[in-house]
Amino acid sequence: MLRHALVAVALFSGVVAVHAETPATAPAATYEQQIQQWRSGRLQRLTAPDGWLSLIGLEWLQEGDNRVGSAADNDIVLKAGPAHLGTVTLAKDGSLRIVLARGSAATVDGKPVTEAALVDDAHVAGDATPTRVSFGAANFYVIDRDGRKALRVRDSDAATRKDFLGVDYFPIDPSWHIVATWVPFDPPHKLEIGSVIGTIDKVDVPGKAVFQHDGHTYELLPYQEEPGGELFFVIADRTSGKETYGAARFLYAALPENGLGRDGKVILDFNEAYNPPCAFTPFATCPLAPPENRLDLRITAGEKKYRGEH
Repeated sequence: MLRHALVAVALFSGVVAVHAETPATAPAATYEQQIQQWRSGRLQRLTAPDGWLSLIGLEWLQEGDNRVGSAADNDIVLKAGPAHLGTVTLAKDGSLRIVLARGSAATVDGKPVTEAALVDDAHVAGDATPTRVSFGAANFYVIDRDGRKALRVRDSDAATRKDFLGVDYFPIDPSWHIVATWVPFDPPHKLEIGSVIGTIDKVDVPGKAVFQHDGHTYELLPYQEEPGGELFFVIADRTSGKETYGAARFLYAALPENGLGRDGKVILDFNEAYNPPCAFTPFATCPLAPPENRLDLRITAGEKKYRGEH
C-alpha cells in the first residue's frame, strides 16, 4: 500500500531526480539557480490540473453498492459532477465495478461505456495507472490503503487550485546542502511508518545517513519506494508545527555513488525539503515522520508551512 501512496506523492509533489550539485563545486549563483529551478518544477506539478491542489474528495467505499453523484440522496455525495453518476460495487474479494447512470455523460478511461471493472492503485503493474472515471472537469479513481478502498476525487476547477496562495520558503542557504555518511544495514532494518489516516506500515530501511551540524551528529533513516530507487526521507525537526508543516516534510536523496555499500556519501539538500500533500489538502493519505526521524534541530531550509492550510 505505502509504495503506491508514495509513488503518487512523488509524481504530484514535483520531485525530480536531478539535485543541485554541491556548493563546493558550483558558484553560489549557479547553486541558487538550480534550487530555483527545482522549486519551479515542484510548483508546476503541484498546481497542475491533476496536482494535489485539485483534490475535492476522499470517499471511503463500503462493501456492496455505493451510489455516487452530487445529489444528496447518494451514498457518496460528490462536490462536482452529475446528480447521479452511477453505482460503484465493492465485492467481498475486493474487486470493483462501476455501472454508470443513464445520461451521466461520464467516461471510463476515456471511453463512453455503460459499465466497467475498476482497477485500484494497489493492483496496477509497471507504468499502468488505476482506472479513471471522468465527468466534466472532474474525475476519480480508487485507492487502496491497508485494504480499505476509497474514491480519490479531483477537479481541475477546484477552489483550492484556483485560490492557491503560493509556497513560502526559507532563504536558500548552501550550508544546508550537507554531505552525509552512508551506513548500510545488512540485512535492512524495519521501520514503522504511520499515516494521517491511522494506518501503520513496516518498510525496509537499507541504511542510515549520518551528518554533522553545529558540532552535533544526527541520523536519518530512509526507505525506497521502488527497488534501486532514490532514498526517501520523511522528517520532522524543531521547526515542525511552527514555521513548517507539523506532521512531516519530505526529502529525496540520490543513492551513494557506490550503490548502497559502506562508506558511501549521501547528499542531504534540505533546501529541497518540501511539504507533503496533506499540507495543502485534507484529502490525501500522507505518511508521518517516525520518531527516529524527528530531529532535535531547527532545519531552517526548504518549504515553510502553507499559509492557506486552514
